Amino acid sequence: MRASSSPPTTAEIAEGRRGLREFVELPYRLHGRDPHFVPPLRGECRWLLDRRRNPFFAYGAAELFTVRRGGRVMGRVAAVHNPRHNAAHGTRDGFFGQFACADDASVARELLDAAARWLRGRGLETMLGPVNFTTNDECGVQVDGFGTPPSVLMPYNPAYYPALLETYGLGKAKDLWAWQMSGAGPGERLLRVARRAERHARLTVRPLDPARLDADLGRVKHVFDLAWQGNWGFTPMTEAEYTAVTRRLRKVLDPRLVQIAEVGGEAVGVAFALPDLNQALPAARGRLSRFGLPIGLVRLALAARRIDRARGVLFGVVPQLRRQGIEAVLFSRALEAFVAGGYHGGVELGWTLEDNHDINRYLARIGCSHDKTYRIYGMTL
Repeated sequence: MRASSSPPTTAEIAEGRRGLREFVELPYRLHGRDPHFVPPLRGECRWLLDRRRNPFFAYGAAELFTVRRGGRVMGRVAAVHNPRHNAAHGTRDGFFGQFACADDASVARELLDAAARWLRGRGLETMLGPVNFTTNDECGVQVDGFGTPPSVLMPYNPAYYPALLETYGLGKAKDLWAWQMSGAGPGERLLRVARRAERHARLTVRPLDPARLDADLGRVKHVFDLAWQGNWGFTPMTEAEYTAVTRRLRKVLDPRLVQIAEVGGEAVGVAFALPDLNQALPAARGRLSRFGLPIGLVRLALAARRIDRARGVLFGVVPQLRRQGIEAVLFSRALEAFVAGGYHGGVELGWTLEDNHDINRYLARIGCSHDKTYRIYGMTL
């Protein structure tokens, strides 16, 4: 990290076609030569920022800022107000997100000052982040476990980002853990517990059914809302948000990797994993089409044939039925699906909260290893 001898200009609002283009393009320019940077699809980035299309903006607000030096954008940030989060948790939290910055403390300071001023102006008392734009989106800054690309739907940052944020005065609010598991099938201990639980006459565990996809995705949300309620930072998605997320995920879903546990026909647990599309995304180089031709789409489709890793995005059982072996059945079925689907390169699970001791102990007990840490920072405004 360096401090510039010539201070950057004051942060400016990124607006208009040019401002939005510069905001979107900055990470590609800053990090494009990093072998671990996975260039996201520009269309997805623009959708997230689109106040007309992203359902977050039906209730939330955000302002985009950039900082220039010598006419060139060197950093970007979004200041975010999420009223649903504050209503759910009884707080007056503000957020910053979409953070991308050169290794320059003065640029980072200008960005974070701009975000803090905007949040104070809305009567908010704390600033947490990065969160893009809710904790159901990508969030956190990677603080350890560097050396491999991120998994699908996980953020990327170079190793100097934590120092930029800490130099500004931000401190740890919460750590999020990512876990690694081999692509091997379930061990004997896990299978033994699972077999006992499967004797429950009313318990069934099955994969997602493509013939009733909408209904099954509704069951996933039902479990998600119940199993995660009370967790730090969790706010259920609105129906519009969940519809938008699932519409985007349908393109990459492997139904075998989504296991639903039901008791008496009611969904009570879910293990939801995705093929690690980040293994294929670099082939598209950030665009599905060039010169009016689907060049990136073709490259992405060809590269996707070589995907051999997966990411476990959601795993949970409704509170009243935990510790009855349903977790073991879900895990064993998921691991069998990974093997059957050819995902032999391993699985990333998480994130999990650092202080969710029950799930962290469980993952360690079945052979997972804590591999990466992502940190949400915070400060009083």
